[in-house]
Amino acid sequence: MKMWSGRFREPLDPEFGRWQRSFPFDRCLLSYELEASRAHAHALEQTGILSSQELLEIERGLVEIGERAESSPSFLDDGEAEDVHHFVEKELVALIGDTGYKLHSGRSRNEQIATDLRLYIRASIDQIQALIADWLSAFLVRAEKAGDAAMPAYTHTQRAEPVLVAHWLLAYVEMFLRDSERLADCRVRLNLCPLGSGAVAGATVVVDRGALAADLGFDAPTANSMDATSDRDFALEFVQALSILAVHLSRWAEEMMLFSTQEYGFVALPEAYSTGSSAMPQKKNADLLELTRAKAARLLGCSTALLVAVKGLPLAYNKDLQETQEPVFDSARTVISLLPLVTSWMKQVEFDFNRMQQAAKSGYMNAWAAATYLVERGVPSRLAHEAVGNAVKVSIERGCELKDLPLADLRSIHSAFEESVYQALTLDAVLKIHNVEGGTAPEQVKRAIQRAEHRISLLRGDVHAHA
Repeated sequence: MKMWSGRFREPLDPEFGRWQRSFPFDRCLLSYELEASRAHAHALEQTGILSSQELLEIERGLVEIGERAESSPSFLDDGEAEDVHHFVEKELVALIGDTGYKLHSGRSRNEQIATDLRLYIRASIDQIQALIADWLSAFLVRAEKAGDAAMPAYTHTQRAEPVLVAHWLLAYVEMFLRDSERLADCRVRLNLCPLGSGAVAGATVVVDRGALAADLGFDAPTANSMDATSDRDFALEFVQALSILAVHLSRWAEEMMLFSTQEYGFVALPEAYSTGSSAMPQKKNADLLELTRAKAARLLGCSTALLVAVKGLPLAYNKDLQETQEPVFDSARTVISLLPLVTSWMKQVEFDFNRMQQAAKSGYMNAWAAATYLVERGVPSRLAHEAVGNAVKVSIERGCELKDLPLADLRSIHSAFEESVYQALTLDAVLKIHNVEGGTAPEQVKRAIQRAEHRISLLRGDVHAHA
């Protein structure tokens, strides 16, 4: 029996009936639907709609539905259920009789799906946060093992200045910590309970909405029934946060691919996450990295689909909102499946520290240090910049590095150059000169690793608090 069929004289067109069903994809919400239904049943018992015996029957039925779904996936192969709400009602009535119909007293599927989605996204955020913590820990382990190894940093994809390898890795830690913070912020905003909102104007049974919210771990009830049943901001925020996370993963993958080429040679691809060519026997292809890069496009597509789906909707609920579910599910599943793989990749990748170190010593990346040397001797910054630029030009013409220019040549460019300039041009000196918070000086990087460890520990604490 349909949940709405009493008013209709003709049955649905069979093809349309199949086409408009959401159960093939929203059945992933079953556990949350059962959880919310249990809470609603308790609220109905408090109002007298359900007797204590009926509450026990309904609870028993809901538990059995969950257990059957867990033990036998084919149990969910229901060709009649319109959606997860209809499925639960059908199965509940089959188990306990007409008492199962009483569960829907005072509520609407509009509030049910709004609640289920919030529960689903909240649980997904908690799972993703735990995976992000593991991902970040992999970076920290590699940063600590890198020690004082250096590499070139790039701007405009051209060698710019040397940095510690650990400093480079910590840049990604900061990037993904921001992703974690966005998800935490989204979790706070979504953690309000729509139950009791009814279809649009509020429940017709006076339930204790505060108790309902607390029962399901929400911070409070939603404030307006029309907004509660039609709001999908929390879904937009969630998928947009995942889209930014995916863009960051794509940037990481792109850089690792570049650094794994023979032209760079900084990274050796883990064979467990690479494939070969069916034509060229020598090839080792960065398949995990390439697919990671492509997943960003997928999530950006999901985000766009959500935005467009809701952009012109009048209040309150419209069935257009059914189309917002699959982008949410797909985005969550994509990120949850991807993060463990990239984490394992990061644990297994090999860095060629010798090659990175040698690259950090060439390409005139100590030029700014040379200009700083002059500034410290009273030369105005712009004039120091000009002088070192001239020294670089001479070095290029002679095919040597700045450190190889004789002092007489340097002094002919600017008289402030002294013998001590050669010490200022060494790799260690160039690294140490960036001795500010957030800089690549070794002492600063050690402190940065400690701060990152603390922040990741706090993230894990939040995850455990929500478990």
